[in-house]
Amino acid sequence: MNNQVAKIGVVTVSDRASAGVYEDLGGPAIKEFLSKHLTNEWVAVGRVVPDEVAAVSGALIELADIENCCLIVTTGGTGPALRDITPEATEAVCTKMMPGFGELMRQVSLQVVPTAILSRQTAGIRGASLIVNLPGKPSSIAECLTAVMPAIPYCIDLIGGAHIEVGGGLNAFRPKQK
Repeated sequence: MNNQVAKIGVVTVSDRASAGVYEDLGGPAIKEFLSKHLTNEWVAVGRVVPDEVAAVSGALIELADIENCCLIVTTGGTGPALRDITPEATEAVCTKMMPGFGELMRQVSLQVVPTAILSRQTAGIRGASLIVNLPGKPSSIAECLTAVMPAIPYCIDLIGGAHIEVGGGLNAFRPKQK
């Protein structure tokens, strides 16, 4: 078991927020959720990048390979608009895709809004980092993270990332040790 302080990447993908024209609401929403639900010591490593494949991929590579983040959570760029490229940038840097995360997040979001079917959230693995793409709307961030958080700690265990513990009304699944 890896007991170091968990580093968690938080990436906001937004042309306007990266240019300073729009306040980043997604990154702070992710940090607020994690502060409420992670019970172990952790530190956020934040980035705000434009909707460009090279910028998003570069941030993900840096957070995984150099910063050694066990979890990288993105917000924004998951819709069908022309500049929405976060899933493509994520797929470009991952060795394994984890489609179940996106399937569950869409299922949960569809119970709130019928346009959730347009969202292209996904997740993937790069080295010892799990990358999860979330929508940009702060209320959707909490809904989606609540749905997938029970699986995140065990997934990170399986890929050799830093150990994280969940609380604050959520439970993480881990198989019983023999």
